[in-house]
Amino acid sequence: MQKIVIFNPKGGSGKTTLSTNLASYYASQRYKTALMDYDRQGSSTFWLKRRPPQCHSIQSINAAKPQGGVTRSWQLHVEPGTERVVVDSPAGADANDFRRTLNEADAILIPVLPSDIDIHSVTLAIADLLLRAKINRGSQRIAVIANRSRKNTLVYQRLERFLLSLDIPFVTTLRDTQNYVHAAEQGLGLFEMKSSKVKKDLSSWQPLIDWLDAKLVVQPAVAQAI
Repeated sequence: MQKIVIFNPKGGSGKTTLSTNLASYYASQRYKTALMDYDRQGSSTFWLKRRPPQCHSIQSINAAKPQGGVTRSWQLHVEPGTERVVVDSPAGADANDFRRTLNEADAILIPVLPSDIDIHSVTLAIADLLLRAKINRGSQRIAVIANRSRKNTLVYQRLERFLLSLDIPFVTTLRDTQNYVHAAEQGLGLFEMKSSKVKKDLSSWQPLIDWLDAKLVVQPAVAQAI
């Protein structure tokens, strides 16, 4: 079982968009997939409830708060045979409090928006991962994704320069497009939409998929427990 954590303490960075689309990709590729939602707003859980019955199933794990009548370990229980677990972390997540989940991750993806505030926020988030959660930079488990970006803007160019200056992989740029909104409204991911409508967007996902495929094959999980 491989775990991918989507992490950025700043709200509105696109964690749920990245989580739901990644989970739908793995499900569409016939991986037994679970989506673990730590966000109190429950956006990923709500998206899963909208999924059409003909789509490949994704286990829904609502991890936002303890549920009465069950233990925490049972609440976070992953079905036997699960191959991919995608974790949608909450806004305001503290890297130290979230340390166990982060250290169990095979990959940690950090989405960041093209704005000066978001650049400042992700700088602090990466520092927390390295210094407080004690994620080893040498493990190469962390990658950054520029989200909802338009490459012809000055703010994107500043973001790109910043990301390239990091000693952390900057794997891809996801476009600012309504295709993500339309997919979410239907409980779908881009990989489940008509390819003719999302061709440009799918091409921007390929570097991320390739990076994850290489990571999940080359480096087995540090720990398998959730």
